[in-house]
Amino acid sequence: MVRRPRGYVGRNHQTIGSDILAVRGALQALTNSSAHMERILGPQACELLEKIHPSEYYPIDVLLSMMDSLERHLGRAGLVKMGRTLFLLSHAERFREVAHTGRDVAYGIDGMYHHANRGLQIGGWRVVLFDSKQAILEKNTPHHCWMEEGLLAQALTTVGCPSSVSQPACFREGAPLCRFVITPAPFENNWG
Repeated sequence: MVRRPRGYVGRNHQTIGSDILAVRGALQALTNSSAHMERILGPQACELLEKIHPSEYYPIDVLLSMMDSLERHLGRAGLVKMGRTLFLLSHAERFREVAHTGRDVAYGIDGMYHHANRGLQIGGWRVVLFDSKQAILEKNTPHHCWMEEGLLAQALTTVGCPSSVSQPACFREGAPLCRFVITPAPFENNWG
């Protein structure tokens, strides 16, 4: 049985194809070989990637199983790279129109998630604290947290707000949900 965060049911949870294609984008950036990609994901997943359309929706389990493979073979680096790639492929263009500060990232990530995911009781993001020194966010989505770390880091970079992202609690390690702490670089003017 797969562990899920508190409050996540995921009835008919689907994700947009561009999120799934981020797996291929991350692997292409990390390995220059289709043989490596097939070794990491398996032949069926590689074949499926060729049929994915960026704007169509697919069952979330397609993406989650590919993330599991990335975690097994490439660990944190592979998933962080996937998160950065996912943001660039699925969200950057739309996000640049509405987000300009670290505050916009913290308060906009839930909308970003629900733009790329649909279904009933699919979880989301909540800002617990936002002040001049940090933001604390909680999430109860089923996505791998290292991927989410990369996504947050890329979103913050996109708005010109260099920050560190850490995770003191994770549902995969027994916590009821995940908690992220974002700390802007010292003297950061674009925090919010």
